[in-house]
Amino acid sequence: MSHFEAFALALIQGLTEFLPISSSAHLILPSQILGWADQGLAFDVAVHVGTLAAVMGYFRKEVVALLSAWLGSIFKGRRSAEAKLAWMIVLATIPACVFGLFMKDIIELYLRSAWVIAGTTIVFGLLLWWVDARATLRADEYQTTWKQSLFIGLAQAAAMIPGTSRSGATMTAALHLGFTRDAAARFSFLMSIPIILLAGGYLGMKLVISGEPVDLGGLGIGIAVSFVSAYACIHVFLKLVTRLGMLPFVIYRLLLGAGLIAFLLSH
Repeated sequence: MSHFEAFALALIQGLTEFLPISSSAHLILPSQILGWADQGLAFDVAVHVGTLAAVMGYFRKEVVALLSAWLGSIFKGRRSAEAKLAWMIVLATIPACVFGLFMKDIIELYLRSAWVIAGTTIVFGLLLWWVDARATLRADEYQTTWKQSLFIGLAQAAAMIPGTSRSGATMTAALHLGFTRDAAARFSFLMSIPIILLAGGYLGMKLVISGEPVDLGGLGIGIAVSFVSAYACIHVFLKLVTRLGMLPFVIYRLLLGAGLIAFLLSH
């Protein structure tokens, strides 16, 4: 993989990881359409590090408060709104871990195709539009119940199917439950931290076991570009989502899905 490809893929990862448009779809497409080589395990680890650093850096005050409250609830029995939210995030992470453990190989073998991406991009885009148009927009993330947390967690698990979008699925679920757009986005971003951490750790172990050669220049580009682009993306999205809603992302998904279908039919 050239450094230009590393830059482009890291930029795609950073810009799409936290938007409801599917980062996995955008990362698969260059190989499907442009014939680019697979980026490899090392680069996957690098962009996971970059996006994880971005979301933890942006929400650094919340992360410290949630982690401190969570540990306090375990070792000192303290109860607080922050501790409850931290436990809800942990609970929401479980379905994706279980689903990934049993379904990852099936997804890799049968569902990583441009046709699947085109279909899920359109279907889940329409679902996002339908839910957002009818959302009551009343609750914030601190009011999350354990049943709601599991429901959003199941949406995150379903988003392992390429083209679905982890952030899109979790925001759709949260909006359906009555969250405000800002609260849905914040809960989605916060619950991305443990899942990105676990995914990055899993890929890191695979990299060590595989002994795959490492291009330090490409890795540096991957980490830096994905970090900067993801950080900027989170900031801009949170500023605009309450005012604009989800419609711009729905339109983008529909255009992307239609364009993909047109490309596949012509080849």
